[in-house]
Amino acid sequence: MGWVYYWRLVDTEFQASCLKARFEAAEGWLYRRAPRYIGIFRTPGGKYGIKALF
Repeated sequence: MGWVYYWRLVDTEFQASCLKARFEAAEGWLYRRAPRYIGIFRTPGGKYGIKALF
């Protein structure tokens, strides 16, 4: 089990939270099993992204 990082980085935390909501809604067809945790992370450059723990 490990982290899976979504490939797209966005500029604001609001955009990242919208991506997180889309990721949670699509978990039934995106992966065979649901992740234990889906979260937002911030890069050192100030961008935001989504990560999931399986």
